[in-house]
Amino acid sequence: MGTERSPQEVEVPRSVPVRVAHELLQAGHRYLDVRTPEEFGAGRPIGAINIPYMFRIGSGMSKNPKFLEEVSSIFGKDDEIIVGCQSGKRSLMAATDLTSSGFTGVTDVAGGYSAWVQNELPSEL
Repeated sequence: MGTERSPQEVEVPRSVPVRVAHELLQAGHRYLDVRTPEEFGAGRPIGAINIPYMFRIGSGMSKNPKFLEEVSSIFGKDDEIIVGCQSGKRSLMAATDLTSSGFTGVTDVAGGYSAWVQNELPSEL
């Protein structure tokens, strides 16, 4: 028999609707926008910090190899961070990576910036 290790349990960060995310932002959480610089430049929640989780490469997307390093240079492991993208897919992957790396205060924004705009929450260009 081989010495196979059982896969480590991955803790999935909690996801909240955009209205709850907005309330958390008002309570002092910081917004990490993981969209591409192009998407971020077209509009974002007020005060959002952009660290792309993926870059657009040709017609596809490629993961940012320095994502965790870049986040660690701005945020502490215990900071309260709201993670958002355009629709909710990248932010959940990013939030899961952050949680797996020891970040304890990560919350994913369900629905992303699309839902943020639909709910007419404060944005800036």
